[in-house]
Amino acid sequence: MVACRPRCHHVPRYLAHSATGAASQKLSLLGVNVACVGNVTPIRCTNAKPKAIEFFAGIGLARMGLEKAGFQVTWANDYEPDKKAMYAAQFGSEGHSFVLGDIADVEASQLPADAALAWASSPCTDLSLAGGRAGLGGAESGVFWHFIELLRRLEAGRPPVVVLENVTGLATSHGGDDLAAAISAFNELGYSADVLTLDARRFLPQSRPRLFVIGALDPPVDSREPHCDLRPDYLQWVFADPSLRTHRAHLPSPPPPRVKGLSALVEDMSDCDERWWDVDRTAAFVGSLSPMQRERVAQLEQGKGVKYRTAYRRTRAGVPVWEVRPDDISGCLRTARGGSSKQAVVRLGDGRLRVRWMTPLEYARLMGAGNYNLEGTRTNQALFGFGDAVAVPVVRWLGVNYLIPLLRGDLSEPLIELETAAYVK
Repeated sequence: MVACRPRCHHVPRYLAHSATGAASQKLSLLGVNVACVGNVTPIRCTNAKPKAIEFFAGIGLARMGLEKAGFQVTWANDYEPDKKAMYAAQFGSEGHSFVLGDIADVEASQLPADAALAWASSPCTDLSLAGGRAGLGGAESGVFWHFIELLRRLEAGRPPVVVLENVTGLATSHGGDDLAAAISAFNELGYSADVLTLDARRFLPQSRPRLFVIGALDPPVDSREPHCDLRPDYLQWVFADPSLRTHRAHLPSPPPPRVKGLSALVEDMSDCDERWWDVDRTAAFVGSLSPMQRERVAQLEQGKGVKYRTAYRRTRAGVPVWEVRPDDISGCLRTARGGSSKQAVVRLGDGRLRVRWMTPLEYARLMGAGNYNLEGTRTNQALFGFGDAVAVPVVRWLGVNYLIPLLRGDLSEPLIELETAAYVK
């Protein structure tokens, strides 16, 4: 826990000289009441939420996290009708525009002119270890460059802060060249870049590490103190590369990784529920396990009390097999794209073993969105939507501890770390 004295909000350095003209317009992006400012800093009077726009919005989990952190999301884009339908059912359309279609067809004139933040959860297919590793030159992950082009066309109207979210495979794709290219692209638009990783497991019982590139037109003072929780060794080359303009914001330590919690989120389902697999399918599941996996499962099955585990189907030496996690934590939720498989739930104990596919509600809970509106949503539609998304409490933590303070020029001192429980419902 990092303790510090309460702090007032400061106007970012590039806005502090004046509250008139262009500076006045940019201050309004941050939710600052310009009439309170004049030429004096620091300031305390904020009266509106900073506005955010999201690209590759999917079903809106980034929006949920941003809004929990204090943003107002006013515009979104995605090209998949099924995801847009879920997004609309969850949020409605009041005070918000959703542009359905390829990002390559979006014009800069369609974007709001008052956004303080642009969030992009670009496709990970070509960057994931489960995919083909074509990188940012791939057909799907390469749409990142359309996001960059839109920022370029916004010119002086581009948001002061941008975020690129993706799988950690971006850090190693093509030997790091793809990440360097992304940072260079942000640099060319005037943004300094910070790079960090954050695992959903710090907030939820799901292992889901993600990488974040955070670009700032007015970056905070670089913090050189090591922070291996957020910037592990495999990212340090980024900050040592003299050709890249980077910074490292001083941030609090995130909560420690969870070691249990899956069982508490599993749906209560009777033995008669038709979603449980039949005897033959369950036997085939057990038969595909390796000897070590089979022994582990047998011990859990014969133990007292009910326990839940998750399982994935993988291909080993050309043969499809099932693998069961040993702990009370879910594996990374995925879609069926790029060679991945859906996740199964295994119930063991008291001499019994049952297996079924994980449900949409369980996917939602494991993404920190247990109250998501699933009415009328098809099962595969929901699984694809959540499997492609970013966990809500991860986005909220970044918003509260990094993005909002960054916009307000408030990252020069340690932040007060919030209680872990506040991030999960």
